[in-house]
Amino acid sequence: MDTPTSSFRVMDSDSLAATPKAAERDAGICWASQSWDWGERRARKRKKYTWEDLNTLERKRRDILRRLELPFSRILTYYDGTCLMAFMKDWLGWLTVGIYVFVRMQVRLPWVPFRVYDFGDSDIGIIGGFLSFFLVLFVNQANGRMNEQYKCSMDCQRCMYDVAGIVDSLLPKSDAARIVRYMNAAHVAGYAGLSSTYSKANFFDELDSRLGLLTPNERDRVESLDMDSGGDCFREIVMWAMRLVTRAQDTGHVDARTAGTLRDKLLKFRDSMDSLYDYADQPVPFYYIHFLSVLSTLYLPLFAVSLGYSAGMGDGMGGGLHWTADVISGLIVLVQSIFVIGLRLLGQQMIDPYGDDEEDLSVLTYVREGWETSNRILASRLPDQDEDDPVP
Repeated sequence: MDTPTSSFRVMDSDSLAATPKAAERDAGICWASQSWDWGERRARKRKKYTWEDLNTLERKRRDILRRLELPFSRILTYYDGTCLMAFMKDWLGWLTVGIYVFVRMQVRLPWVPFRVYDFGDSDIGIIGGFLSFFLVLFVNQANGRMNEQYKCSMDCQRCMYDVAGIVDSLLPKSDAARIVRYMNAAHVAGYAGLSSTYSKANFFDELDSRLGLLTPNERDRVESLDMDSGGDCFREIVMWAMRLVTRAQDTGHVDARTAGTLRDKLLKFRDSMDSLYDYADQPVPFYYIHFLSVLSTLYLPLFAVSLGYSAGMGDGMGGGLHWTADVISGLIVLVQSIFVIGLRLLGQQMIDPYGDDEEDLSVLTYVREGWETSNRILASRLPDQDEDDPVP
């Protein structure tokens, strides 16, 4: 059988090292590359997922998506996948609440200097206003990035469906099925190289064994590429499909215009998947996230101290102490902490929507729908015309 892998040549490490660009890299920044690779390996080592883990995570994600249409009272009863769950795991929230409790206990001591209570009159609200503005801006930017990446994932599926519809009506069934199979293999391989959550071992190989994405010869070619390190693997599989389109044009199965349409669809598929790699390579600047983290860490304890002293100082300090002031002020501190911490964590989770968070995008659903729908298009058949139907 004619395989598209015969014309591809793999550059080994010696060939790569012989290039001027590689020599310059080795001479100048080799240490940085080694450090990054070591850190990347450590990150992948920390996150080991099995096929069963990915399916469990996917079921949780789909369940969370279905909660959006629930009544307001039902939504409040959930804990997993909510801001409360994220807040309970963040040490800054506990520190803020602990500081407020400590301040409210302190005001009941007789030896506290009078000037300490002036902290309750500090204008901490100005800092809170600026912090809220930057947090909302950060979440809005992260949400925009996530929506754009979701559109890229949907564009990949649409290109697969378009190609499946064209090749099914024009090409021999074997060639049409092969092109669709390559697109599904590239679809899965693209996500495997995009995130450490989805790897070749726990994602691509599992789907390949269940769906038959590649033949043994094709699998050998894929083994020569490091699927987990980037998008080289999915790009090459796309080129296999491109070569089949060229062969179909040479044999006369499609004309030049249809072949151009198929190439445009394949290139759009590759461009959409490459866009996901672009987003992963350049996230929100770390300076911005660090800036918000520093402001949050300084603002929330100061807010707790200010509100703690503003809630009442006792009979000797111009006011009375009552438990209702403690409870109401404590609730205000808690709400403010949930607001600040929740927005920061929400933005950080949306930056990488192809990770292991329960709120990330449903990658398994996308690849399964892509496989099932594209093959369903290939299996479509024109019904026989009834005798009483008019002949066009």
